Amino acid sequence: MLDGIDDIQWSRLGHAYGSAADVPDQIRALRSPEQPVRQQALNALFGNIFHQGTRYQASAYAVPFLLELLADPDTPEPDWLLTLLTSLAIGYDESFLPDGFPVGECRQAARGGRELLAAKPPPWVGEDEDEDDKEYVEYEYVESLSAADQDRLWTYVALAVYDAVRAGVPLFRSLLDHSDPGVRAGAAYALGWFPEEAAGSLPALTALIAGGGRAERVGGVDAERPDGADFEPSDGAEVERPDGAEVERPDGADFEPSGGADFEPSGGAEFEPSGGVRRTPAEVATAVVAAGLLGAAPYAGLLADPRPVVRWAAAVGRARVLGAEVDAATVDELLRWLAVTPAGSPHRPETDGHVPFLDGDLGGYAALALRQLGPAYADRAFDALLDRLPAVSGTEALPVATEALRTAFPAGAPPTGAPVAELLPDQRRLVEVLARSPRPWLIGESVFGNFSSLLRGYGLPADRDAMRAYLADSVGVAGGGPG
Repeated sequence: MLDGIDDIQWSRLGHAYGSAADVPDQIRALRSPEQPVRQQALNALFGNIFHQGTRYQASAYAVPFLLELLADPDTPEPDWLLTLLTSLAIGYDESFLPDGFPVGECRQAARGGRELLAAKPPPWVGEDEDEDDKEYVEYEYVESLSAADQDRLWTYVALAVYDAVRAGVPLFRSLLDHSDPGVRAGAAYALGWFPEEAAGSLPALTALIAGGGRAERVGGVDAERPDGADFEPSDGAEVERPDGAEVERPDGADFEPSGGADFEPSGGAEFEPSGGVRRTPAEVATAVVAAGLLGAAPYAGLLADPRPVVRWAAAVGRARVLGAEVDAATVDELLRWLAVTPAGSPHRPETDGHVPFLDGDLGGYAALALRQLGPAYADRAFDALLDRLPAVSGTEALPVATEALRTAFPAGAPPTGAPVAELLPDQRRLVEVLARSPRPWLIGESVFGNFSSLLRGYGLPADRDAMRAYLADSVGVAGGGPG
């Protein structure tokens, strides 16, 4: 176990705090018999090789050993490892929802980053790593680069980590039959972020949804959709590997687009895969959304599923794949998840388990999905966003406000100094809702800085008192509120 981990010169690799010499022991500690030791190690890894979403050179080197631990059935808390690995692959998922991971764009943006990384000095200089005259030179090198080169470097580093995690996709598929529903959901969630592996992952996900057990069999026997139809992406493009080779379907045929064909599960009750493991609604929903991110539109019949979270997933997946061609039933289901109770609380149907996307904020994900519906539903979508915004706070307020601002200000921030009288009707409506609604501005009992920053980015006042003053002043200055 973990053979070769000490062969790597970790001290010459960097993470958030300089030398990564501490990483091997932290990885080993994930197998400690003591739960507090394992928790401390996990927290340390989230803090150094995944620091506030940033990945480092050491991150990619750590991934193969984390995958090795995940593959060992004796490793405790495999769900923790799945969370760490998926985070290392993509960062925070809100950056890529509702569209999925833009791996092609990332590969383009990373060009030139390899050479920049090769020129980077190690974190420490000096022969003795314990000397007091250590100098952190890695940071100075990065700061010496232009902004464009820094972007290339960090994109390349993040993409190297992504590709290291991508090597674990076959393992993730196998974990769809794990005995722990949290692990099964985490594996389905992970698969949704690797579109270059869609040809193999879609059959595996659909097997989970349909309750057919494992989608990949030893000996290369093909996995098929329950109804026998082919999987087809919806964007008209070939699915490509990084080296430019085409990805093939398990049966060897080309992966051909057709405008987003539906996939159809068999039934609406809880599913029992091989071994008698019952599929929970949350894991089925996670698999449905993941399949949508990979380009397969959920079967329309899932919109009538008795489980609310599966209906939600079907609507989210169909919006992702079908876009402006989506049906009215899908739109109705999405809007239902933005509803507010008569008491003014957000509508939160029972999910019977955790859906990992957007950290379980299903209403927030539904809000993000509204942008994919096209102009025909824009007015209904904006009305629903304004109805929900006063009822949410903290992180739940961010996706709702993000979509409301994007809809009201399609061209971005208004000109500096624009008075309220010059706002368009939808912009004025949004400002009025923000001015009279205290909850979105708060996280717990404190002012929510992320929400203030979001508004500041649109040139709007960044606290509620300033927003009220701006609205009351017919010649108020947009963006004049304090931070």
